Amino acid sequence: MGRWQPNARGRLAAAALELYSERGFEQTTVAEIARHAGLTERTFFNHYADKREVLFATAGEFQDRFVGAVSGALESVAPIDALAVGLDAIAEMLAGQRDFVRTRQAVIMSNPELQERDLIKLAATSAALADALRRHGVAEPDASLAAEAGVTLFKVGFHRWIAADEERELSLLMREALDALKSVTAGGRCTAGPLRPAGASEGAQGDR
Repeated sequence: MGRWQPNARGRLAAAALELYSERGFEQTTVAEIARHAGLTERTFFNHYADKREVLFATAGEFQDRFVGAVSGALESVAPIDALAVGLDAIAEMLAGQRDFVRTRQAVIMSNPELQERDLIKLAATSAALADALRRHGVAEPDASLAAEAGVTLFKVGFHRWIAADEERELSLLMREALDALKSVTAGGRCTAGPLRPAGASEGAQGDR
């Protein structure tokens, strides 16, 4: 099929994810992905730089939405509340995609190289958030701390959202994480129990 086959990009992504899940990322070739999608290798490379980028094709949109929403909100609300607006924007972006994202994340977690790339993408988002906060008058180290907190809140909510037995929406889970952070930083009580001293065994400290 030719280059302009309708929805070629989506078909390639679906084919790649299916093959990665069945055979493994390293064992799957670009030629196999293209053939599985009913397209050519040339068409694949018109849409993706390599087979890794199939899994990270939305990283740019993720960063733009997160940073853009935070930047817009900083005009009228405090930084922590601006982060909440950014998290809501990400939840909207991923709405209805839980099954796809679960499968994608399982592929990433099975390969150290993909895990490293995932972390690099998140680090780039944190740096962009920090830059946005600085442009709106948030000084260092507060800007970097807030940016890292924003990415961490996303990660906590995201990994809860893709758990096999989770049915709640991503927006709710990230808001719960944000509320927990606010409680801790405001001096609220931690419900997770006391931390064990370094080197202490579970037997000596009891069950958590």
